[in-house]
Amino acid sequence: MFKVDYSLKPFNTFGIEVKAQKFARFSSVEELNNLFQEIKAQSWPFLILGGGSNVLFRDDFKGVVLRNEMKGISYSNLNENEVIATCGAGEVWHEFVLNTISEGLYGIENLSLIPGSVGASPMQNIGAYGVEIKDVFHELKAYHIATGEIHTFNKEACAFGYRESVFKRALKNQYVIVEVSFILKKKAELNTSYGAINDELKQAGIDSPTLKDVSDAVIRIRQSKLPNPAEIGNAGSFFKNPVVSNSLAEKIIRAYPEAPVYPLKGDENHKKLAAGWLIEQCGLKGLTLENHGVHKKQALVLVNYGSATGNEIFELSSRVIGEVKEKFGVELEREVNII
Repeated sequence: MFKVDYSLKPFNTFGIEVKAQKFARFSSVEELNNLFQEIKAQSWPFLILGGGSNVLFRDDFKGVVLRNEMKGISYSNLNENEVIATCGAGEVWHEFVLNTISEGLYGIENLSLIPGSVGASPMQNIGAYGVEIKDVFHELKAYHIATGEIHTFNKEACAFGYRESVFKRALKNQYVIVEVSFILKKKAELNTSYGAINDELKQAGIDSPTLKDVSDAVIRIRQSKLPNPAEIGNAGSFFKNPVVSNSLAEKIIRAYPEAPVYPLKGDENHKKLAAGWLIEQCGLKGLTLENHGVHKKQALVLVNYGSATGNEIFELSSRVIGEVKEKFGVELEREVNII
């Protein structure tokens, strides 16, 4: 049932060489339940691993790592223009996005090429180019570890925030997400105004973009800015864009008129800053320290050039946080889960 001293290098996009004391895969609720019967009987620590694209292992995991491999994608009509897309939590997120595009369904095309599994998408409330999971989320089903029951969570119960949900805070390590459903549209206006999507479409000579055109544009933008984990170990954006008080935002703008500052929906007292810009102003973009560093094209991304340890990456992140705090008075928060 369990594999012993199992390498996790293939299962984390940083490519950190660590081992799990015990390792197992599950592809059904029945398999998951059987595994937890043993885990609870032995009081073993455990970790649920999806795509491994948002974790940094600092050491071997002394316990059980369970890899979610629950698959399946299905569609059902909600009304004339809306479809419920239901997906197993172990599916690769980008492959799910491409599947919805092939079905002609609108809603998550701006989230193309985001690494990770479908099950992680509501945990993180992933977002990009003006779209977040909460905008299209319907419900999810999750295995309750304590009772073995399957509970259903709607949008309100998930308590979505900026790269946050109830599963990262109040209900952390209490549930395993097994299935996620989204409400997508058969007809909708494409969201191309955020970021560089319009510019990318114009460069491609596309005046009337299709659903696939927008997805392809997002893919090209992400590939131009972000390193491929298959080539350079990374977990995408390592830091959250910080939310600060209006007074601090105004202070930064006075000192740096070009600083990117964004309003927050429904919050007149705070502004959002661009973490990548803050890091770049500290002169850290492209910093290389032997076998790891800050990516040369995107300061939000910390990279492993081949043999870095998790602790080395973590120490670099601490340096980044410290230098940004000293220069701007802004405390960056890690988006990546530290294990």
